[in-house]
Amino acid sequence: MGEYFIEGGVPLSGTIRASGNKNAALPCIAAALLSDDPVTLRNIPDIEDVQAMLEIFAALGGSVEKPGPGVLRLSASGVTASAIPPELARKIRASILFAGPLLARTGRAILPPPGGDVIGRRRLDTHFLALTELGAKVRTNGSFVFSCRVLKGADIFLDEASVTGTENAVMAAVLARGKTILTNAAGEPHVQDLCRMLTAMGASIEGTGSNILTITGVKKLSGADFSIGADFMEVGSFIGLAAATGGDLHIEGARPADLRPAKIAFGKLGIVWAEEDGVIHVPARQSMAVNSDLGGMIPKIDDAPWPGFPPDLTSIITVVATQVEGTVLIHEKMFESRMFFVDKLIAMGARIVLCDPHRAVVSGPAKLHGSELHSPDVRAGMAMIIAAMCAEGKSVIRNVYQIERGYENLVDRLSSLGGRISRN
Repeated sequence: MGEYFIEGGVPLSGTIRASGNKNAALPCIAAALLSDDPVTLRNIPDIEDVQAMLEIFAALGGSVEKPGPGVLRLSASGVTASAIPPELARKIRASILFAGPLLARTGRAILPPPGGDVIGRRRLDTHFLALTELGAKVRTNGSFVFSCRVLKGADIFLDEASVTGTENAVMAAVLARGKTILTNAAGEPHVQDLCRMLTAMGASIEGTGSNILTITGVKKLSGADFSIGADFMEVGSFIGLAAATGGDLHIEGARPADLRPAKIAFGKLGIVWAEEDGVIHVPARQSMAVNSDLGGMIPKIDDAPWPGFPPDLTSIITVVATQVEGTVLIHEKMFESRMFFVDKLIAMGARIVLCDPHRAVVSGPAKLHGSELHSPDVRAGMAMIIAAMCAEGKSVIRNVYQIERGYENLVDRLSSLGGRISRN
C-alpha cells in the first residue's frame, strides 16, 4: 500500500497547478456510456480512482484511449454488458454511478456493493428512490439489480441532496421520455461539470448549479470534447498546507469561485488569499489567529451540502486549526466516522477535544512532533501529510494508496515546493 516519509518544519512555497476535479471526472467517465459517439475528456487527473472507473468502463465493453497527458478518449459503441465485475466495484464507491447510464443504455444494471472510504454510513437509498421514480425496478441478490422497459420523466424530490444520487438521476433522465424535475438536487461544482458535459452532448438541462434541475429527455446524445474544472478539494488542501507551514504559495488554474465557501471558513482562522486570473496566492506571514464571532463567542466551522463548507475539507481545516492562535469548534455534520482520525493528531501533540463523533474543539497553536500514521481515507490522509509537514522531526504515513486515490503525483509536486517527502 506504500509509505510516505516526511521530515517537517519547512514552509512549502512556490507555484503549483491544480489538478482536474476527481469528483467531476468519475461521473463524466460513466456518462460516456450514454452515446455511441466518441467522448473526449480533458484535465483528467492521473489518480487511482480514475483508473478504477476506466477499468469498469473497459470491462463493460468500452474503449479507452489516452492520447495525451490528462486526456481521455472514450467510446461506448461496443458496450453491451450491464454487469460490473465485483472485484472492480469493490475498488471504488463511484461504481454506483454506472447505474443510471447502464439503465438508459441497456435497460439493466447489475452493481455489486461499492467500495470507497470508510467515513461512516453512506446511504444508497437516494439512488434507488430517483431511479425507481424514473421507472426502474430494483431488487437485491447480493448485488443491486436495476431493470426497466423504458425510462419516463418524473417529478422527483430527493430525500437528501446526494451528489452521486443527483448525478445518477440526471444521467438516467437525459434519455428518458418526457420531462424530469429534480428537486433537492445537489449543486456542487462537480455536479455542474457533469451537467455541462451532458449539455455539450445534446442533453436539455436547466437550472445547473441550483437545487432544482429540469431535464427534458432527448432521443440520443452525441459525443463531445469537454474539459473538467479544477479540483477545489485539492486546491483547499494546498491552501491549508501553505498556511499551516507558513509558506507563500501560488496555485494556478484554481477556479476561485468554487472556493467561496472555503474562503469564509478559512477566514475564521485568520487565513486569507488573493485571486487573479484563475490564480490563488496564499501569502506567508498570515495572522493565523481565530476571529471570534460577535460578542467574543468561539466560532464554529461546520460542513454542509453546496454551497456550504465542503465536508471533504473538514479534515484539512481541522489540522490547520491546530496551528492557529485561539479556539474553534469543528462540526462535521454529514459523516459520523470522519473525525475519528483526530486521535492521531492528539498523539502528535495537537490540543483537540473530540466531543462526540461529529464535533471537535481545537485550541492552538500546538507544537506537533513526528509520528507513525496510517491513512484511513483520502482527506484524512492529506490532513496527516499537512500535520507531518508542520511537525518537528520525521513522520511515516502508511496506506498511502488511500491518499493517491484522490491526489495526483503528490511526492514530486510537494517536493517542488520544498517539502521533504519521499515514497517507498
